[in-house]
Amino acid sequence: MIRSRTTLATTDAAAMGKHFASPLTMGSAPHILSFIGDVADDVADDVAGNVAAVTNAVAQKCPLVIPCTAAGVIQMLLNTGTQLSGKNAVVIGRSRIVGMPVSALLQGFGCTVTILHSRTRDPISHIERADIIIAAAGVPNYVQKDWIKPGAVIIDVGINQVKDSSKKRGYALVGDVDYEAAREVAGAISPVPGGVGPMTVAMLLKN
Repeated sequence: MIRSRTTLATTDAAAMGKHFASPLTMGSAPHILSFIGDVADDVADDVAGNVAAVTNAVAQKCPLVIPCTAAGVIQMLLNTGTQLSGKNAVVIGRSRIVGMPVSALLQGFGCTVTILHSRTRDPISHIERADIIIAAAGVPNYVQKDWIKPGAVIIDVGINQVKDSSKKRGYALVGDVDYEAAREVAGAISPVPGGVGPMTVAMLLKN
């Protein structure tokens, strides 16, 4: 059904774009993502940029739509006025939708990029040297104040639920960075919620 509807949308002159939404149904994701990659040539108007992520088109500098969150992260960095060329950037997390495309884009701007993941040895030492930190690990309050180089620019992509009995819903939303502490030393830091999320939506609409 997905294949037939996508083919229809691709050939429909009234269709301005396509959005493969996630999360996908359990068990279907590998098949759907494989299919998206198969039809990459026909869906350059994939407004979420999932084709570019799945096919690694960002790293290969192919002219497909950049994944929305990755594009939003770069736009937020540019909005801070930060000169990206020559900076040491650390990307925490290597997902296809965020970590990998963000890393490729940062390299395109002249950054020296280090990607941290679950197998990285001594990740703190890398974070301590970073001029730019992109946190996309999915671990609540992972990045601590003491790890942050004074003046570093931080974009927090994480959004995690932590128990909070003071909240009506019983939980609070926090990022991958200890925000209140980190803001004391960071040159700029994005909030959670209200930071990368709205920018992702804005990039979707822009695409």
